Amino acid sequence: MERQEIIEGLVEILKTVRTVDQEKLVNITEETDFIADLGTPSTEMINIAAKTEQKFGIEFDDDDIDDLGSKVKDVVDLIVRTQAKG
Repeated sequence: MERQEIIEGLVEILKTVRTVDQEKLVNITEETDFIADLGTPSTEMINIAAKTEQKFGIEFDDDDIDDLGSKVKDVVDLIVRTQAKG
């Protein structure tokens, strides 16, 4: 799966999260920060991680979620790594 496809999938997820500023979802890049740029509460990141697992049919290790950064590229990298593990 291409990184851009993953970002598009993340945008679909973020559209369902009411605490995310929906107007800011238009220009998301890998450098977009969930907390600083989108106004996502840090507590909401667990919910986003769970929805990401469902959408992409993967399961993150708890340690990976604990160490997750707040930029889109951090989540994209985690998805790619998790998919590579199989």
